[in-house]
Amino acid sequence: MDRQNNMELAAQLIQEGKLVAFPTETVYGLGANALDPMAVAKIFLLKERPSFDPLIIHIADLEDIKKLTTEEDERVYQLAERFWPGSLTLVLPKSKLVPDIITSGLPTVGIRMPANEIALELIRTSGRPIAAPSANKFGRISPTTAAHVRKQLPDVDYILDGGKTTVGIESTIIELTEKGFRILRNGIITKEDIEEVLPFDDSEKTESIVAPGMVKSHYSPVKKMIVADEDIPLDIDKSKAGLLSFTGKYENGYRKIIRVSENNDLKEYAVNMFDAMHTFEDDNEIDIIVAEPVAETGIGKAIMDRLRKAEYNWRRG
Repeated sequence: MDRQNNMELAAQLIQEGKLVAFPTETVYGLGANALDPMAVAKIFLLKERPSFDPLIIHIADLEDIKKLTTEEDERVYQLAERFWPGSLTLVLPKSKLVPDIITSGLPTVGIRMPANEIALELIRTSGRPIAAPSANKFGRISPTTAAHVRKQLPDVDYILDGGKTTVGIESTIIELTEKGFRILRNGIITKEDIEEVLPFDDSEKTESIVAPGMVKSHYSPVKKMIVADEDIPLDIDKSKAGLLSFTGKYENGYRKIIRVSENNDLKEYAVNMFDAMHTFEDDNEIDIIVAEPVAETGIGKAIMDRLRKAEYNWRRG
């Protein structure tokens, strides 16, 4: 059987409890049969992911909501009609069908329907909902190409190569409240987008980890990473630094520059950000990765969330 992008083989491996990396529109996911706790445990092992960090279940049919959750909430279907398939994850009360290992023992589970035909075909062909975090080592740069997956997870059972992802950052995650919704993780779908369907609940949100991406350090390269804002250290050696440039105003003196957007488009920044970080991480001439900040409005909130978490340990050090 041909092992090059063979959907039947990938689906068979999911059914057998093995791990398959696959593209979504956001980033590449590391997938396992969501209903098989032993298979899901392999995700945590391969990623070196702590057990307290829950996973998202990917579905291809709205009917799966009724199997995987316990509450009938008309708002779920209003959101699904507007945003699915797409980059929105809903945190909902889980049913007994969902293994506790997926939710880190929590009573809720994150669910989304990806806007990628390869991902949807894998779910349908395997006949299983698929649990999938990003296909990288825990805390490291998210993968937006199959090559990024191979670099970080060479022992994965199979990779479906769908080229570069089209969104580039992980999904927006929300929870529903009596008042409306709260955002647990920012993504390409913004607060303003969701407010077209439901009101925003501005009461204090939980500080506990109830969804992926809520830890303080995440998305981090193995090289020093820093955001070029007013707090940037003065002793950075630009001759050994690579810059993720957005507007062009920071470009003087850097060894290498990657323009993440040619026309100041935040969506392009999101699409190209992780790829640029991987490029500099792999470049022997670069010791430091510097990223240009953007205003924390709209999509800029999601971009800055990733950049701040990517630099977190380096700032502390």
